[in-house]
Amino acid sequence: MDYKFINTEYLEMVAGGDNELLKELIGMFRDQVAEFNAEMSLLLNDKNYQALGRLAHKAKSSVAIMGMDSLANMLKTFELQAVDGKNPEKYEAYIARFESETLSALEELDDLVKNL
Repeated sequence: MDYKFINTEYLEMVAGGDNELLKELIGMFRDQVAEFNAEMSLLLNDKNYQALGRLAHKAKSSVAIMGMDSLANMLKTFELQAVDGKNPEKYEAYIARFESETLSALEELDDLVKNL
């Protein structure tokens, strides 16, 4: 499989070559992504932009550990805009990109684990 969303070299470095640690990190990422996706939609519907910005900050850290630099950069932009309540018309697209790319990343991570 050609990995477009995750950075396997970075993941191997983070895990220090420990496959069990890598599996644990992936499991934590899977749980966090599910929580982030659910919470982002709720916060957007409630127009709780400051909390949405704080959540984007947390999500940024999670995707960065998976080597998803492009998504992490987008989340940084999202975080800064949401905390200040700027450009709320863009938030839905940011959330959709987060959902789409993390879903694709999870598929790649499943493949990675399968091939360990």
